[in-house]
Amino acid sequence: MLWTEKEKRDAYEILLLQQKGLLEAEDNWLANLANSSALLNETLPQTVFAGYYLYDGQELILGPFQGRVSCTRIKMGKGVCGEAAEKQKTLIVANVKTHENYISCDSAAQSEIVVPMIKDGQLIGVLDIDCGVTEGYDALDQEFLERYVELLLGDFPVNVMK
Repeated sequence: MLWTEKEKRDAYEILLLQQKGLLEAEDNWLANLANSSALLNETLPQTVFAGYYLYDGQELILGPFQGRVSCTRIKMGKGVCGEAAEKQKTLIVANVKTHENYISCDSAAQSEIVVPMIKDGQLIGVLDIDCGVTEGYDALDQEFLERYVELLLGDFPVNVMK
């Protein structure tokens, strides 16, 4: 399913409202990450993985997600997740097969967006979303997913994995 820009924007606005409602009903960070990954997986078309890698002070460790079996540990700087975490910058990869630093955890993934989760200047982890088609993400996805992570981190504890 391909969206027009208006349809995509509208879907993201609803996603933010739904996530806000989930956060108002629950304050446990683990439950919120679990529901969050399910919400992203249900909302974004062609999603093959939607989830979190949490930073333990040394590496990223697989957290709540929706999708197939995935990589469990990612070193800083390695793969798109490790690169986004190290640079503390959102990365969009239009075609994972041509990205030099890509780690293949699922052959169904064709494109990827990774948004770092930073609170009070500290890296918490990353939101990782993989799409089953190339060029699945753009600047509009980045804008809304960064807002999504900001909303999610509102009451999130900084030292979750340490």
